[in-house]
Amino acid sequence: MSINSKGSERIAVAAVVAPGALTAAAKSSGWVDTRLYTRLMGVISTGTLGTSATVDAKWVQADNSNGDNPQDSNVTALTQIVKASGDNKQAVMNFDPSQSSYPTKPWVKLVMTIGTATSDGTAIVLGIDARHLPVSDFDPASVVQVVG
Repeated sequence: MSINSKGSERIAVAAVVAPGALTAAAKSSGWVDTRLYTRLMGVISTGTLGTSATVDAKWVQADNSNGDNPQDSNVTALTQIVKASGDNKQAVMNFDPSQSSYPTKPWVKLVMTIGTATSDGTAIVLGIDARHLPVSDFDPASVVQVVG
């Protein structure tokens, strides 16, 4: 790794939960193939949460990109964010495939659950240190520019 490398040469947008007013329900990113990256990082961002709203998030693993045989990951889960202290906050969730109890399930997605009331929010899953370069080859179609 060069100290002159750009962040966008080492970190890719792997999947997203589209931003907006999210209704009370589970919202999922797309499936990410963990064999492409050494690690993943989920960044959850809230805006204004609805009355008594909650935000939870977890990683789910599956056998393939269709999500067959999904299993909640044992790697990490978000401590619930609540309306009283959760407006305009961010949380970071790391995922290390080597720490998973499900090594035969290489596909992962981030599931963000909004409870009680519609709330503003989004999540981005970043792929860290791709096993093949350039990492931008793995960006989803929603990434329209990498600048600089």
